[in-house]
Amino acid sequence: MVSLTLAQKGTPLPYVAGALAEYANETKPNSYSVQWQEGASLKGKDKAANSVLIDNGQEFVGSRAAEAFILSALPTPVETAQWIGFAQERLGGAVAFKDLELAFSELDQHLQMRSYASGYAVSVADAALWGALRASAIFQRNLKIAGQQVLGPALTRWYAHISAQPFVERLVAAAANAQTAAKLSGAKVTTDQGSFDLGLEGVEDGKVVTRFPPEPSGYLHIGHAKAALLNEYFARSHNGKLIVRFDDTNPNKEKAEFEESITEDLRLLGIHGDVVTHTSDHFQTIYEYALKMINKGLAYADDTPHETMKEERMNGIASQRRDQSVEENLQRFELMRQGTEEGLTWCLRAKMSVDNPNKAMRDPVIFRCNLTPHHRTGTLWKIYPTYDFCCPIVDSIEGVTHALRSMEYRDRNPQYEWFFPALELRPVAIKDFSRMNFV
Repeated sequence: MVSLTLAQKGTPLPYVAGALAEYANETKPNSYSVQWQEGASLKGKDKAANSVLIDNGQEFVGSRAAEAFILSALPTPVETAQWIGFAQERLGGAVAFKDLELAFSELDQHLQMRSYASGYAVSVADAALWGALRASAIFQRNLKIAGQQVLGPALTRWYAHISAQPFVERLVAAAANAQTAAKLSGAKVTTDQGSFDLGLEGVEDGKVVTRFPPEPSGYLHIGHAKAALLNEYFARSHNGKLIVRFDDTNPNKEKAEFEESITEDLRLLGIHGDVVTHTSDHFQTIYEYALKMINKGLAYADDTPHETMKEERMNGIASQRRDQSVEENLQRFELMRQGTEEGLTWCLRAKMSVDNPNKAMRDPVIFRCNLTPHHRTGTLWKIYPTYDFCCPIVDSIEGVTHALRSMEYRDRNPQYEWFFPALELRPVAIKDFSRMNFV
């Protein structure tokens, strides 16, 4: 008998190999001994070793090698082989969100008038497709949250039908039993096991509000996905609310196309904001807060050349414009708002510190001129707030309770917190999370 061992936390999860082996056991009983083992790898730190097949002492390491061995002994007509390839190439591995969504749609269309992927009975094609979908975190998440609204009625029907087949039930039961056995034996959790536990403080069930604020200046990447999933997780786990907010404060980079793409990718990830907002919804309010800062002597207009300003901030030197009167600052901020030739030479800076050891606190720019038409507000505004200025304001007024920020913002957290008492706003708790690092 050939043995097949599958890693419970392998990448990808080796469900295709497992499903093929158990399917082979249906046609020829006891062909394979299939078992699951704790961990991400069956060969030390070799992450490619998510499965190991042994036949007469010869090892086949990795899911693709195991799949090829199993398939070599199974009948694979042309159409069946095509769907096996579809499962391996279109549904497995590092497939882009858009391509994966297209694959789901194609499979749903194919299954509209069919009970099986190929032929009139369960085949090896069904086993391969089911295994690929069972291993797909995106498919599983959408199946749980959105179901046929995203995946299609035919695909969800077929998946449920194949999941009820005896060979699939054996595989799933074996995985569950192995997991239970590992827990009962007190097996140590592997160091590569991720966790969403950030230890949020001040949590009240039903009152947690998080936000995911992507800038619509490009397509969603894996770092965005992590931030979105974390914010969605804490909102849902505490029966709270998730705000998806497009931080559209730079008309030079932003396009409606990117916003639509991000919305689609979030949907594919199974993330559904309770509210969708835009920072541009609050431009008037943010502008009024800037006026408030000027009137309180907490902001000043500055026309220092960019390189000089950069050098002064680096060396802790005060700008010559720092001690202008409130009236002068208001006049120059008005020129900025009008987008006049002189106004374009000025910016507005928060009057925080000249020589704070944390350079993020050294009088940061909070408003700048930009005559490029905005994709939502057109030419209404000639000045736009920086992310660091608008973020605490909008978080506060939209009711956010916990702002999850990646570690790259840690030096700017004191700046974020400075604005709340300065503007007499309700404070928002910050929680840092690590960035994605690839070696």
